[in-house]
Amino acid sequence: MNVIWARSAAILIFLALASSGLYFLAGPVPALAVMCVALLGLLLYYLYQINRLWKVLDAPAYGEIPSALGLWGEVYYRLHRLVKRWRTQVLQVEQQHTRFIQAIQASPNGVLMLDDADQIEWCNDVAEQHFGLNARRDVRQRITHLIRRPEFVQYLHLQRFDDPLLMRDMGEHKRSVIAVQILPYGENRKLVLTHDITKLENTEAMRRDFVANVSHELKTPLTVLTGFLETVRDLPVSEQDRNRYLDMMLVQSMRMQHLVEDLLVLAKLESDEQPPSSERIDMAELVGHLVHDAEALSQGGHQVSAQIDPAVVIRGAERELLSAFGNLVSNAVRYTPEGGRIGIALTYENEHAIFSVSDTGLGIAADHIPRLTERFYRVDRSRSRDTGGTGLGLAIVKHVLSRHHADLRITSEVGRGSVFRVVFPTDRSGYVPAAVPRPGQPPQKAA
Repeated sequence: MNVIWARSAAILIFLALASSGLYFLAGPVPALAVMCVALLGLLLYYLYQINRLWKVLDAPAYGEIPSALGLWGEVYYRLHRLVKRWRTQVLQVEQQHTRFIQAIQASPNGVLMLDDADQIEWCNDVAEQHFGLNARRDVRQRITHLIRRPEFVQYLHLQRFDDPLLMRDMGEHKRSVIAVQILPYGENRKLVLTHDITKLENTEAMRRDFVANVSHELKTPLTVLTGFLETVRDLPVSEQDRNRYLDMMLVQSMRMQHLVEDLLVLAKLESDEQPPSSERIDMAELVGHLVHDAEALSQGGHQVSAQIDPAVVIRGAERELLSAFGNLVSNAVRYTPEGGRIGIALTYENEHAIFSVSDTGLGIAADHIPRLTERFYRVDRSRSRDTGGTGLGLAIVKHVLSRHHADLRITSEVGRGSVFRVVFPTDRSGYVPAAVPRPGQPPQKAA
């Protein structure tokens, strides 16, 4: 027997015993009257508590459970405990729902949910950006009324969802490539997943361009070599012509060798995940090598000068930086007409070491500067081939400086020359005035 029946039976038994006692003391009429009044009072009390319970159930509010005595107190206590347990369960479900929404919002993929009529039920911020939607404004709108691209409408209509749909010119600036995949679930509902593959597409395009450029760069010298070899083999040529052909073949073979060497350097830089060393570099010796190489390449056709501050300290991988600086210097020589000036400088400004190469060459138009570090990108292809360039020099510079967390800043004016400045971060540069030798004293090495 539960507590309700037990307490109700106890109240009735108590009233019966009280009425029986009164019957023996005062007679049947007073006993019956007291019994009726007690039952009526009990009924009214029950009706009052039922009315209170009705109000609680009609407009429930957590924490507003009334209190009462006796049996109704037990009812309200159990009701309060039930509401508390339900509230805990609801809060747990809400927390799980919130965490689920936060997890979807944190995803780099777009998520969009459609009902059985292809109307939007919910979407995350990434999906809004991919499709140009607004979750609050566009909810319960049919997806094909908002995304009217023919390929998407056809993809949704045909229901062939095994392969994703590629949608180009998407996003805020219409430059993104979005992969869309639809997954049916539930009762004719659909889950639309989107993924931005712009970088992947660009990488694939760069790979195709790279293969095409390498093939093109190798095709010309191979064609020259093949033609000269066939000429020497099949036709009688004079000693003078044969030597001239061999010299031209040597030039083309050296060109291919330089191309392969630069490709190997790039591959090594890209595959090396270890950070470069942080040893101090003897910049005076390094700049001396650069000046010597520039004069050898120029063959007296340019005025090469160097101005370095011996107190400037640079730390890094000496061979990598020598390769990067060497490319900057050789480019300056190649693209500066005879009689021009090549300047190499090492300074310290705003707590940063700055290595710069300046020239009085042809200059570069502003629209070409952002693309100079791309592989095989040339402002003047014919001149680059004539000067022996491979089109990979600045790409090597870019990778070396990236490994050293340095910036390449280019300023140029057509017809007046260019300045390439390498700005090193504070953790790889410094200034040690004590390293500057005083007049009449031998140079000292800084600690």
